[in-house]
Amino acid sequence: MKNQNDNATMSVATEDFSYCMVVNASAEETLKRIAQVDLWWAKKFSGKASELNDEFSVYFGGPADTFVDFKISEFIPGKKIVWLVTDCNLHWINDKKEWKNTEVIWTLTEKDGKTQVDFVHKGLNPEAECYESCKPGWTHHLKDSFVKLVDEGKGFPE
Repeated sequence: MKNQNDNATMSVATEDFSYCMVVNASAEETLKRIAQVDLWWAKKFSGKASELNDEFSVYFGGPADTFVDFKISEFIPGKKIVWLVTDCNLHWINDKKEWKNTEVIWTLTEKDGKTQVDFVHKGLNPEAECYESCKPGWTHHLKDSFVKLVDEGKGFPE
């Protein structure tokens, strides 16, 4: 008799990068702050990041021309916004287009005048080449800049 699992293959579960934070603002105000990308993530910013189908770009560094282009692919007022990466050039890794077609998902839950923000970069997982450098980068921008922008009115974009 053949064991049911004989044809099974082992797979390693991978988790996308996620970060959870609570800010002292309404969900509506928090969404406005998310859209102010140049005030918490990248000073070099073009486009709009506040409504469905908006497109925007962030730029980092000098001559290496690191950039990420996004399109807002989902928007639920007061609840959720999804940024789809439409193109990128991540100069410090071999696969410079690694983020292309990944999604940055912001899910908001408001309670008692505060908002819990669940952030997920879908596609950025331990198998990704830039995971080890991108994970602390996202953590810094979210914890040390985005939260301070919402709570104190001043972020620290690059």
